[in-house]
Amino acid sequence: MPIAKPVIKALNILGLIVLVAVFAIPFVWMISTSLKSYTETVLFPPKWIPDAIQWENFAKAWNSGPFLKYFINSVLVSVGILVMQFSTIIFAAYAFARYRFKGDRFLFGVTMVTLMIPGQLIFLPVYLLLSKWGLLNTLWALILPFSSSAFGIFLLRQTFKQVQEELLEAARLDDAGEWTIIRKIMVPMARPTLVTFALFSFIAHWNDYFWPLVMTTTDAARTLPIGIAKIREVDGGSAWHILMAGNLILVIPILIVFFIAQRQIIKAFVYSGVK
Repeated sequence: MPIAKPVIKALNILGLIVLVAVFAIPFVWMISTSLKSYTETVLFPPKWIPDAIQWENFAKAWNSGPFLKYFINSVLVSVGILVMQFSTIIFAAYAFARYRFKGDRFLFGVTMVTLMIPGQLIFLPVYLLLSKWGLLNTLWALILPFSSSAFGIFLLRQTFKQVQEELLEAARLDDAGEWTIIRKIMVPMARPTLVTFALFSFIAHWNDYFWPLVMTTTDAARTLPIGIAKIREVDGGSAWHILMAGNLILVIPILIVFFIAQRQIIKAFVYSGVK
């Protein structure tokens, strides 16, 4: 029996190593390929470390199209969606968490059902509506359809429900209105949850390829994932080193945002409410 614990510990460590390798190896391979010459990308067996680092791959990827425009569009779309979502999910989650009204469970159920509907299923009516409004080939076509989030409402509602009612009653006794309670009590306490949701939303819309492809046809409103896909046209689609350099450009902002927000994300997962 004493041998069992070391064996279990060793198996756990081995499992973690395998899990990390599964997720890390593709990313390391992307970095390695982005720094190689074309000849090294087609060698077999493959080389992990290039003979000479090809920094010009990033310049070629950046100059393969209006990448600055794509980058600015991606920032505007991702941040614009977050602003719109925060302006809706905070109040909706507060209402569902702290109020009881006729039909509240039904409305919350309908909200949750929308999580099961893929965007590919509803894009056609949304496309026709945006076309009627004259918003195709604009950034609004990429922002408005995501101006709220059922997942965000659910996540924030669960956090708001953990706040003790006594705390809110004490605030009301001090003549605090609902807006003050939301702004000075609920939102600060839910900051880790908000940061976590913001990261998930940012990653999802920063990497979104389908929606910009459907809603835009010109570079004026297209985002980085569309630009990365166009790199395939370089050298007849065989420039894997250039394509990987473009993918690394796409990933770097996500990594920066994650490292900035990681402390709040950890707090969100260990948060247990106000005691």
